[in-house]
Amino acid sequence: MRAKTATLLAAASTLITGLAMGQDNWSQFRGPDSAGVAQGAKLPRRWNATENVVWKTEIPGMGWSSPIVWNGRIIVTSAVGESEAAVPRTGLYIQNMRGRLGEGEFRFVVYCLDWQTGKILWEKVAYQGRPQVPIHAKNSYATATPVADGEQVVACFGTAGLFCYGRDSNEIWAHRWEGFRMRSGWGPASSPVIHEGRVYAVNDNETGSFLLALDKVTGKQIWTVARDEKSNWSSPIVWKNGLRTEIVTTGSNKVRSYDLDGRLLWELSGMSSIHIPTPVATKELLYVSSGYVIDQFRPVYAIRPGAAGDISLPGDQTSSKYVAFCLPLAGSYIPSPLVHGDYLYLLYDRGSLACHDAHTGKEIYGRQRLSPDRATFSTSPWACDGKVYCLSEDGETFVVQAGREFKILQRNPLNEVTLASPALARDNLVIRTFRSVYRIEAATLRSSTTFHQNDRPRSQGQ
Repeated sequence: MRAKTATLLAAASTLITGLAMGQDNWSQFRGPDSAGVAQGAKLPRRWNATENVVWKTEIPGMGWSSPIVWNGRIIVTSAVGESEAAVPRTGLYIQNMRGRLGEGEFRFVVYCLDWQTGKILWEKVAYQGRPQVPIHAKNSYATATPVADGEQVVACFGTAGLFCYGRDSNEIWAHRWEGFRMRSGWGPASSPVIHEGRVYAVNDNETGSFLLALDKVTGKQIWTVARDEKSNWSSPIVWKNGLRTEIVTTGSNKVRSYDLDGRLLWELSGMSSIHIPTPVATKELLYVSSGYVIDQFRPVYAIRPGAAGDISLPGDQTSSKYVAFCLPLAGSYIPSPLVHGDYLYLLYDRGSLACHDAHTGKEIYGRQRLSPDRATFSTSPWACDGKVYCLSEDGETFVVQAGREFKILQRNPLNEVTLASPALARDNLVIRTFRSVYRIEAATLRSSTTFHQNDRPRSQGQ
């Protein structure tokens, strides 16, 4: 009886701890379910380079991977080279768009920072050598966001492969690939995801695109499927809807959904000619945005669960059995869409925000300019506590009232170039700029911040 009681108590403790960690962590690009929403979080309303900054840590090299948070650790990646790029230009590029090959030797590095102090606890070199392919001036050799699940961290360097590490920096496995040629030499950007013991990654390129599944523990390839796609820059998501779990991938040729064994479930054509945003989903609808700025067709689709086969819309049709709605000109170019409550938000590169009914696609308000100085945006928006946040390439966050009325509540400048989407955990915001990582928290919360037992800071040598 005692043994049974102890087992039940242990199970309950594990469940409670898991729930707590689920609220405390931001384990992948755009956080839980790749949604960009932090349920119940209370971020500070105001911050700048000094106000409400708990710490700032400089990160060597250059990388636009988003930070992730797990169990009191912050993980970022970076490419440290003999010829690191100058501060990247902000804004849209219409001339000199071809990528350039990095000069000299680079180290592709995974950095682990302590949550409490910002101290770098460990760093691991995943790959060292001369870059194999060029990159766009607004890309980096460390743009893919790592993913974690509490036991392991998987970092992706798109020109080198996937690299898995344990909590204390030991390399568990590596799955290497060559640096595939990308359109116009722009370099890759897609981030991996973890689901039920598997790592899923997409590599869409000019010579041989694929989706693969690896065993998370061993790194062994479980399956791979070839994709009829050229270069794309969006990340896959795992869509757990009311009918099944799907792996959704997007691209300039087609949106495709696969089951967990890599079998194609459905596909949808009708995208813009360059595709970057990662989709977002609820249990009821999947939202796909594709909006290359010079294309005549820049759609947003809302897709219902249960689709099969080719669900492409014929002609000018904007809905069907499985397509709840299509907005032909609403797609954003780089930022991913955001769904918060009953609203779908679309952030545009040139600095405007639009809001639609998330169920019907009906416009709530059209494009509203965020900044009078025409700031540009590459990061994806996020939401919590009845607010929508939009971070410009110049490092200024615009806090917008969520809901039917467009109202800017606050502007928070860091005055540093920022192209990486932030992480949200423990009522904190973790922002990665060109050279640094900031942890931002309201001063009133700092004295009451709690940490798990395994969050205690450790010395650099441990």
